Amino acid sequence: MQQQHIPKEMFEQVGGDTSDSEKISRPSISFWKDVWMRFKKNRLALTGIILIVILAIMSIVGPMLTPYDYRTTDLINSNLAPSANHWFGTDDLGRDIFTRVWKGAQISLFIGLAAAVIDLFIGVIWGGLSGYIGGRTDEYMMRFADILWAVPYLLMVILLMVVLGQGLGTMILAMTITGWINMARIVRGQVLQLKSQEYVMAAQTLGAKTSRIMFRHLIPNAMGPILITMTLTVPNAIFTEAFLSYLGLGVQQPLASWGTMASEGLPALQYYPWRLFFPALFICLTIFAFNVIGDGMRDALDPRLRK
Repeated sequence: MQQQHIPKEMFEQVGGDTSDSEKISRPSISFWKDVWMRFKKNRLALTGIILIVILAIMSIVGPMLTPYDYRTTDLINSNLAPSANHWFGTDDLGRDIFTRVWKGAQISLFIGLAAAVIDLFIGVIWGGLSGYIGGRTDEYMMRFADILWAVPYLLMVILLMVVLGQGLGTMILAMTITGWINMARIVRGQVLQLKSQEYVMAAQTLGAKTSRIMFRHLIPNAMGPILITMTLTVPNAIFTEAFLSYLGLGVQQPLASWGTMASEGLPALQYYPWRLFFPALFICLTIFAFNVIGDGMRDALDPRLRK
């Protein structure tokens, strides 16, 4: 029986074109670009970034917007309510609160960022070495950190103030002398998980130095938790500065910080509420902004939320 030839025109292709199978349906993006794309969807976190940028710009520009110096006293114009001349009013010495608020922003933001950077540097090195080396070295290093953590924070601050005297440097030292421990614990935990990965073992087999393995392989892959912890360290340092200044252990006159201004404004709350309202408002806004940024970064870096 002769086989009948069926022409190709009688067939109809069903489905997609086979040539499309080699095409990439979605462009390849890097990890950090994917993190940024998901971070942008968090409007609250973006609001936090905008707030921080505005506060940082105003801390530089704000004192220049008025003709008043933050140190100049004018007893005749003391305790004036907010007006066209004094936008945030004046304090008991006649100093312009608007100028002092933005000068205080410089101090408070500097303390927060300086404490966070120092905690980052010490915590990453200490925790990274402790987790990577392991054994008795890990045990000794973390027990030393636990001993420092057990010392009451306020007691340590007071002792440092007595020995070194009050000042900006003493306050930053007091914050960072134990502030790095939380960062070190987080980095240690991440390194303990990562050091058993195949790419780390391959680097060890090839004879890579400890420093190269740490800063080329382990730390970059632990950068997510590190950045989140650093972001949340800044508001904690700002709040600590405000608390210490409120107790009289902060920066000294004529320097201004939000904490010292809040301390000076509290006794006058009943009659001159603006003296406490404005520094307290900016403390709250700054802490809120950094916290929502930290939450946004945590969500953006969470691998379980990746699509």
